[in-house]
Amino acid sequence: VAILIGVIALSAFGVVSFAGGIGIRTHGDTVVSAAPVKPTQAPAAGALRFERLANPARTVARDDAGAVAATMTDGARTVVITGPPRRLREPKFTAAWIDTSSWVRLAPRPWHAGDENADWFTKWFAEARGDQSPDVFAVAMQYADGAPPAKDANGVRFQGDAAFGPVAAAGAGRLEQSDFDDYLGIGWSFPDGPKRRANPAHYGATDCSGFVRLVYGYRLGYSLLGGSSPGPGLPRRAYAIAKSGPGVQLIADTHTRATDYDLLQPGDLVFFEVEGSTDQLDHVGIYLGVDNEGHHRFMSSRERANGPTFGDLGGASVLDDGGFYSKAWRTARRI
Repeated sequence: VAILIGVIALSAFGVVSFAGGIGIRTHGDTVVSAAPVKPTQAPAAGALRFERLANPARTVARDDAGAVAATMTDGARTVVITGPPRRLREPKFTAAWIDTSSWVRLAPRPWHAGDENADWFTKWFAEARGDQSPDVFAVAMQYADGAPPAKDANGVRFQGDAAFGPVAAAGAGRLEQSDFDDYLGIGWSFPDGPKRRANPAHYGATDCSGFVRLVYGYRLGYSLLGGSSPGPGLPRRAYAIAKSGPGVQLIADTHTRATDYDLLQPGDLVFFEVEGSTDQLDHVGIYLGVDNEGHHRFMSSRERANGPTFGDLGGASVLDDGGFYSKAWRTARRI
Protein backbone atom coordinates (compact mmCIF):
# COMPACT_ATOMS: atom_id res chain seq x y z
CA VAL A 1 0.00 0.00 0.00
CA ALA A 2 1.40 3.36 -1.00
CA ILE A 3 1.66 5.76 1.93
CA LEU A 4 2.01 9.52 1.54
CA ILE A 5 3.19 11.77 4.35
CA GLY A 6 1.83 15.22 5.16
CA VAL A 7 1.80 17.57 8.12
CA ILE A 8 -1.60 18.65 9.42
CA ALA A 9 -2.22 21.04 12.31
CA LEU A 10 -4.38 19.44 15.00
CA SER A 11 -7.02 21.30 16.97
CA ALA A 12 -10.10 20.82 19.12
CA PHE A 13 -13.76 20.98 18.18
CA GLY A 14 -16.84 22.81 19.37
CA VAL A 15 -19.73 20.80 20.81
CA VAL A 16 -23.38 21.67 21.34
CA SER A 17 -26.27 20.71 23.56
CA PHE A 18 -29.99 21.32 23.37
CA ALA A 19 -32.95 21.91 25.64
CA GLY A 20 -35.08 19.14 27.09
CA GLY A 21 -32.19 16.82 27.76
CA ILE A 22 -31.77 16.15 24.06
CA GLY A 23 -28.63 16.84 22.15
CA ILE A 24 -24.94 16.23 22.21
CA ARG A 25 -22.92 16.17 25.40
CA THR A 26 -19.38 15.41 26.35
CA HIS A 27 -18.57 12.20 28.24
CA GLY A 28 -19.87 12.36 31.78
CA ASP A 29 -23.03 14.18 30.62
CA THR A 30 -21.39 17.55 31.20
CA VAL A 31 -23.59 19.99 29.30
CA VAL A 32 -21.73 22.57 27.25
CA SER A 33 -22.82 25.76 25.56
CA ALA A 34 -25.15 25.67 22.57
CA ALA A 35 -22.88 28.22 20.95
CA PRO A 36 -19.46 27.31 19.57
CA VAL A 37 -17.02 26.93 22.44
CA LYS A 38 -13.42 27.95 22.71
CA PRO A 39 -11.00 25.17 21.80
CA THR A 40 -9.66 23.11 24.64
CA GLN A 41 -5.97 22.29 24.68
CA ALA A 42 -5.16 21.05 21.20
CA PRO A 43 -3.17 17.89 20.59
CA ALA A 44 0.36 18.51 19.46
CA ALA A 45 0.77 18.91 15.73
CA GLY A 46 2.25 15.91 13.99
CA ALA A 47 2.58 14.13 10.68
CA LEU A 48 -0.32 12.16 9.24
CA ARG A 49 0.18 9.28 6.87
CA PHE A 50 -2.41 8.54 4.22
CA GLU A 51 -3.16 4.99 3.12
CA ARG A 52 -5.54 3.47 0.62
CA LEU A 53 -8.21 0.94 1.57
CA ALA A 54 -10.85 -0.90 -0.45
CA ASN A 55 -14.55 -1.80 -0.22
CA PRO A 56 -15.33 1.01 -0.56
CA ALA A 57 -12.31 2.69 -2.14
CA ARG A 58 -11.14 5.27 0.36
CA THR A 59 -8.19 7.05 1.92
CA VAL A 60 -7.54 6.90 5.65
CA ALA A 61 -5.38 9.44 7.47
CA ARG A 62 -3.53 8.03 10.50
CA ASP A 63 -1.61 9.81 13.22
CA ASP A 64 1.80 8.89 14.63
CA ALA A 65 0.23 6.24 16.86
CA GLY A 66 -1.61 4.63 13.94
CA ALA A 67 -5.05 5.82 15.06
CA VAL A 68 -7.49 6.92 12.36
CA ALA A 69 -7.67 10.71 12.18
CA ALA A 70 -10.00 10.96 9.17
CA THR A 71 -11.61 8.90 6.42
CA MET A 72 -12.27 10.18 2.89
CA THR A 73 -14.22 7.98 0.44
CA ASP A 74 -13.79 8.12 -3.33
CA GLY A 75 -16.69 9.95 -4.97
CA ALA A 76 -18.14 11.24 -1.69
CA ARG A 77 -17.95 14.60 0.06
CA THR A 78 -18.57 13.37 3.60
CA VAL A 79 -15.38 13.18 5.65
CA VAL A 80 -15.38 11.55 9.08
CA ILE A 81 -12.87 13.30 11.34
CA THR A 82 -11.88 11.97 14.75
CA GLY A 83 -12.42 14.57 17.43
CA PRO A 84 -13.39 14.96 21.09
CA PRO A 85 -15.94 12.38 22.30
CA ARG A 86 -19.62 13.30 22.49
CA ARG A 87 -22.72 11.61 23.79
CA LEU A 88 -25.98 11.70 21.82
CA ARG A 89 -29.09 11.23 23.96
CA GLU A 90 -32.83 11.33 23.32
CA PRO A 91 -34.31 10.07 26.61
CA LYS A 92 -37.94 10.80 25.69
CA PHE A 93 -37.88 8.10 23.02
CA THR A 94 -35.07 5.70 23.99
CA ALA A 95 -32.93 4.69 26.94
CA ALA A 96 -30.02 4.09 24.56
CA TRP A 97 -27.31 6.63 23.84
CA ILE A 98 -24.38 6.93 21.46
CA ASP A 99 -20.84 7.81 22.50
CA THR A 100 -18.94 8.93 19.44
CA SER A 101 -15.68 10.62 18.49
CA SER A 102 -16.79 10.96 14.85
CA TRP A 103 -17.35 14.43 13.45
CA VAL A 104 -18.95 14.32 10.00
CA ARG A 105 -18.02 17.21 7.72
CA LEU A 106 -18.69 18.02 4.06
CA ALA A 107 -15.63 18.61 1.91
CA PRO A 108 -16.05 21.21 -0.85
CA ARG A 109 -15.79 18.54 -3.55
CA PRO A 110 -15.88 14.73 -3.90
CA TRP A 111 -12.74 12.87 -2.87
CA HIS A 112 -10.40 11.16 -5.33
CA ALA A 113 -7.29 9.09 -4.69
CA GLY A 114 -4.29 11.37 -4.25
CA ASP A 115 -6.27 14.43 -3.17
CA GLU A 116 -4.28 14.59 0.06
CA ASN A 117 -1.72 16.46 -2.06
CA ALA A 118 -4.26 18.86 -3.60
CA ASP A 119 -4.23 22.49 -2.52
CA TRP A 120 -7.99 22.53 -1.98
CA PHE A 121 -7.81 19.61 0.44
CA THR A 122 -4.80 20.64 2.51
CA LYS A 123 -6.34 24.04 3.19
CA TRP A 124 -9.83 22.69 3.87
CA PHE A 125 -8.64 19.82 6.06
CA ALA A 126 -6.52 22.04 8.28
CA GLU A 127 -9.54 24.27 8.87
CA ALA A 128 -11.98 21.37 9.26
CA ARG A 129 -9.95 19.79 12.04
CA GLY A 130 -10.31 22.95 14.08
CA ASP A 131 -13.86 23.75 13.00
CA GLN A 132 -16.13 24.69 15.92
CA SER A 133 -19.36 24.90 13.92
CA PRO A 134 -22.05 22.17 14.11
CA ASP A 135 -21.32 19.06 12.05
CA VAL A 136 -23.88 16.65 10.55
CA PHE A 137 -24.79 15.14 13.92
CA ALA A 138 -25.12 18.49 15.69
CA VAL A 139 -27.25 19.94 12.89
CA ALA A 140 -29.48 16.85 12.79
CA MET A 141 -30.11 17.09 16.55
CA GLN A 142 -31.26 20.68 16.12
CA TYR A 143 -34.55 19.26 14.77
CA ALA A 144 -35.20 16.60 17.42
CA ASP A 145 -38.09 16.78 19.87
CA GLY A 146 -37.59 19.71 22.23
CA ALA A 147 -34.77 21.35 20.25
CA PRO A 148 -34.94 25.14 20.68
CA PRO A 149 -35.78 27.37 17.69
CA ALA A 150 -33.42 29.86 16.10
CA LYS A 151 -33.90 32.39 13.31
CA ASP A 152 -31.49 33.86 10.81
CA ALA A 153 -31.02 37.55 10.03
CA ASN A 154 -34.02 37.44 7.67
CA GLY A 155 -36.33 36.07 10.32
CA VAL A 156 -36.42 32.55 8.86
CA ARG A 157 -36.59 29.84 11.51
CA PHE A 158 -33.81 27.53 10.35
CA GLN A 159 -33.68 25.18 13.34
CA GLY A 160 -35.91 23.88 16.12
CA ASP A 161 -38.19 20.94 16.91
CA ALA A 162 -39.51 19.65 13.56
CA ALA A 163 -42.81 17.85 12.97
CA PHE A 164 -43.25 15.08 10.41
CA GLY A 165 -46.28 16.67 8.78
CA PRO A 166 -49.75 18.07 9.48
CA VAL A 167 -52.50 15.80 10.75
CA ALA A 168 -54.46 14.24 7.88
CA ALA A 169 -57.95 15.63 7.26
CA ALA A 170 -59.53 12.32 8.24
CA GLY A 171 -57.54 12.37 11.48
CA ALA A 172 -55.73 9.16 10.57
CA GLY A 173 -52.01 9.81 10.82
CA ARG A 174 -49.95 12.66 9.43
CA LEU A 175 -49.42 13.78 5.87
CA GLU A 176 -46.11 13.30 4.07
CA GLN A 177 -44.68 15.59 1.36
CA SER A 178 -42.98 18.00 3.74
CA ASP A 179 -39.68 19.10 2.23
CA PHE A 180 -36.97 21.29 3.75
CA ASP A 181 -38.49 24.47 2.29
CA ASP A 182 -41.83 23.64 3.91
CA TYR A 183 -40.10 23.48 7.27
CA LEU A 184 -38.47 26.85 6.58
CA GLY A 185 -41.59 28.43 5.08
CA ILE A 186 -39.74 29.88 2.09
CA GLY A 187 -39.77 29.43 -1.68
CA TRP A 188 -36.84 27.73 -3.38
CA SER A 189 -35.44 27.72 -6.93
CA PHE A 190 -34.04 24.36 -8.04
CA PRO A 191 -31.60 23.77 -10.93
CA ASP A 192 -33.91 21.14 -12.48
CA GLY A 193 -37.19 23.04 -12.41
CA PRO A 194 -39.16 26.16 -11.51
CA LYS A 195 -39.25 27.82 -8.13
CA ARG A 196 -41.29 25.90 -5.56
CA ARG A 197 -43.56 27.59 -3.07
CA ALA A 198 -43.60 26.27 0.47
CA ASN A 199 -46.90 24.82 1.65
CA PRO A 200 -48.07 26.86 4.68
CA ALA A 201 -49.90 23.81 6.07
CA HIS A 202 -46.55 22.00 6.27
CA TYR A 203 -44.61 24.81 7.95
CA GLY A 204 -42.19 23.45 10.54
CA ALA A 205 -42.47 19.90 9.19
CA THR A 206 -40.12 17.64 7.26
CA ASP A 207 -40.56 14.06 6.09
CA CYS A 208 -37.70 11.54 5.96
CA SER A 209 -36.05 12.70 2.74
CA GLY A 210 -36.89 16.32 3.52
CA PHE A 211 -34.97 15.94 6.78
CA VAL A 212 -31.90 14.60 4.97
CA ARG A 213 -32.13 17.49 2.50
CA LEU A 214 -32.57 19.99 5.33
CA VAL A 215 -29.43 18.76 7.10
CA TYR A 216 -27.11 17.95 4.21
CA GLY A 217 -28.51 20.43 1.72
CA TYR A 218 -29.90 23.64 3.15
CA ARG A 219 -27.75 23.66 6.28
CA LEU A 220 -24.48 22.13 5.08
CA GLY A 221 -24.42 23.05 1.41
CA TYR A 222 -25.16 20.02 -0.76
CA SER A 223 -26.90 21.01 -4.01
CA LEU A 224 -30.61 20.11 -4.03
CA LEU A 225 -32.88 18.98 -6.85
CA GLY A 226 -36.58 19.74 -7.07
CA GLY A 227 -37.55 16.34 -8.46
CA SER A 228 -36.43 12.74 -8.37
CA SER A 229 -34.65 12.48 -11.73
CA PRO A 230 -30.85 12.13 -11.79
CA GLY A 231 -28.96 15.39 -11.58
CA PRO A 232 -26.23 17.36 -9.78
CA GLY A 233 -27.55 17.16 -6.24
CA LEU A 234 -29.79 15.38 -3.76
CA PRO A 235 -33.10 14.28 -5.34
CA ARG A 236 -36.41 14.75 -3.54
CA ARG A 237 -37.51 11.18 -2.82
CA ALA A 238 -35.77 8.48 -0.77
CA TYR A 239 -35.70 5.93 -3.60
CA ALA A 240 -34.12 8.49 -5.94
CA ILE A 241 -31.41 9.46 -3.45
CA ALA A 242 -30.55 5.76 -3.07
CA LYS A 243 -30.53 5.06 -6.81
CA SER A 244 -29.06 8.18 -8.39
CA GLY A 245 -27.96 10.48 -5.58
CA PRO A 246 -24.40 11.80 -5.27
CA GLY A 247 -21.63 9.75 -3.74
CA VAL A 248 -21.17 5.99 -3.77
CA GLN A 249 -23.57 3.13 -3.13
CA LEU A 250 -22.19 0.93 -0.36
CA ILE A 251 -24.63 -1.98 -0.51
CA ALA A 252 -26.51 -3.28 -3.55
CA ASP A 253 -30.29 -3.18 -3.20
CA THR A 254 -31.48 -6.76 -3.71
CA HIS A 255 -34.90 -6.09 -2.13
CA THR A 256 -33.89 -8.25 0.82
CA ARG A 257 -32.71 -7.38 4.31
CA ALA A 258 -29.22 -5.86 4.37
CA THR A 259 -26.73 -6.99 7.01
CA ASP A 260 -23.47 -5.37 5.84
CA TYR A 261 -22.97 -3.37 9.02
CA ASP A 262 -19.18 -3.25 8.74
CA LEU A 263 -19.43 -1.19 5.54
CA LEU A 264 -21.11 1.71 7.32
CA GLN A 265 -19.53 4.78 8.83
CA PRO A 266 -21.18 7.70 10.65
CA GLY A 267 -23.03 10.05 8.32
CA ASP A 268 -23.98 7.41 5.73
CA LEU A 269 -27.56 7.36 4.46
CA VAL A 270 -29.51 4.16 5.09
CA PHE A 271 -32.63 3.24 3.10
CA PHE A 272 -35.65 1.09 3.88
CA GLU A 273 -38.80 -0.50 2.46
CA VAL A 274 -41.28 0.20 5.25
CA GLU A 275 -44.65 0.42 3.52
CA GLY A 276 -44.60 -3.15 2.26
CA SER A 277 -46.91 -2.64 -0.72
CA THR A 278 -44.10 -2.34 -3.29
CA ASP A 279 -40.40 -3.07 -3.65
CA GLN A 280 -39.64 0.66 -3.73
CA LEU A 281 -37.41 2.27 -1.13
CA ASP A 282 -39.60 4.66 0.84
CA HIS A 283 -37.65 5.69 3.94
CA VAL A 284 -34.19 7.17 4.57
CA GLY A 285 -32.18 7.99 7.67
CA ILE A 286 -28.72 9.13 8.77
CA TYR A 287 -26.50 6.44 10.29
CA LEU A 288 -25.09 7.55 13.66
CA GLY A 289 -22.98 4.58 14.77
CA VAL A 290 -23.11 1.92 17.48
CA ASP A 291 -25.06 2.71 20.64
CA ASN A 292 -24.31 1.72 24.24
CA GLU A 293 -26.20 -1.56 23.76
CA GLY A 294 -24.09 -2.53 20.75
CA HIS A 295 -26.74 -1.78 18.11
CA HIS A 296 -26.28 0.13 14.86
CA ARG A 297 -28.51 3.18 15.29
CA PHE A 298 -29.81 5.75 12.80
CA MET A 299 -31.85 8.96 12.88
CA SER A 300 -34.82 9.72 10.63
CA SER A 301 -38.01 11.75 10.49
CA ARG A 302 -41.08 9.58 10.84
CA GLU A 303 -44.78 9.73 11.54
CA ARG A 304 -45.12 7.95 14.88
CA ALA A 305 -42.53 10.19 16.55
CA ASN A 306 -43.85 13.20 14.60
CA GLY A 307 -40.43 14.26 13.38
CA PRO A 308 -36.72 13.46 13.48
CA THR A 309 -35.64 10.90 16.08
CA PHE A 310 -33.14 8.15 16.77
CA GLY A 311 -35.50 6.78 19.39
CA ASP A 312 -37.67 3.68 19.46
CA LEU A 313 -41.25 4.97 19.23
CA GLY A 314 -42.96 3.05 16.42
CA GLY A 315 -39.97 0.75 15.99
CA ALA A 316 -36.41 0.78 17.28
CA SER A 317 -34.09 2.99 15.20
CA VAL A 318 -31.55 0.20 14.81
CA LEU A 319 -30.41 -1.93 11.89
CA ASP A 320 -29.56 -5.18 13.66
CA ASP A 321 -32.18 -6.15 16.25
CA GLY A 322 -34.53 -8.12 13.99
CA GLY A 323 -37.24 -5.50 14.50
CA PHE A 324 -39.30 -3.42 12.08
CA TYR A 325 -36.59 -1.17 10.65
CA SER A 326 -33.94 -3.86 10.88
CA LYS A 327 -36.00 -6.13 8.62
CA ALA A 328 -36.80 -3.24 6.28
CA TRP A 329 -33.20 -2.05 5.76
CA ARG A 330 -32.10 -2.53 2.14
CA THR A 331 -29.14 -0.37 1.11
CA ALA A 332 -26.82 2.51 2.04
CA ARG A 333 -25.11 5.41 0.29
CA ARG A 334 -22.19 7.60 1.30
CA ILE A 335 -22.61 11.08 -0.07
